[in-house]
Amino acid sequence: MTQFTDEKSIQRDRMRYIKNSASSNLCYLGILLDVFYFVSIYKSDVGTYYYNFMIGISIVYNLIFMLTVFLASEGVKNYKKNYSYILFVVGILQFVRIFIIPTKAHAATAVVNGVETLVMTNGQFFRVAAYLALSGAALIFSAVINMRKCNDLSEHLAALNANG
Repeated sequence: MTQFTDEKSIQRDRMRYIKNSASSNLCYLGILLDVFYFVSIYKSDVGTYYYNFMIGISIVYNLIFMLTVFLASEGVKNYKKNYSYILFVVGILQFVRIFIIPTKAHAATAVVNGVETLVMTNGQFFRVAAYLALSGAALIFSAVINMRKCNDLSEHLAALNANG
């Protein structure tokens, strides 16, 4: 039992000197999957369906999303607990986004060259929904991992201060 406790103590002590790369890398994965999402949406050429106010909002949101998640990735890399809350909220928002543009585009048709065409096929819909869901899951896992590691590090530092 002491060997397990010693190993856990050593792992916790190492956290004072190494970065939280697991949470940070999951943030980068979340950004990458979001990039795949918006490239898939924005490269679609279905008449003038996507030329509307909602796409403008989506572009601005994507920029804010990437900046926020990148900032959070730097925060969680240094075991800052508050960034976990931000990542959790942004991760949930990625799931909500599935029901905005992709769902509406999947149900819509547009006239292109006199022919009524689906705006978003089943394949594209499932692909972009998967990108958003995986992005959201990566951000939520990043938040959970960071919270756990922050709590472990705080307990370890408290124990060191109590003993020292």
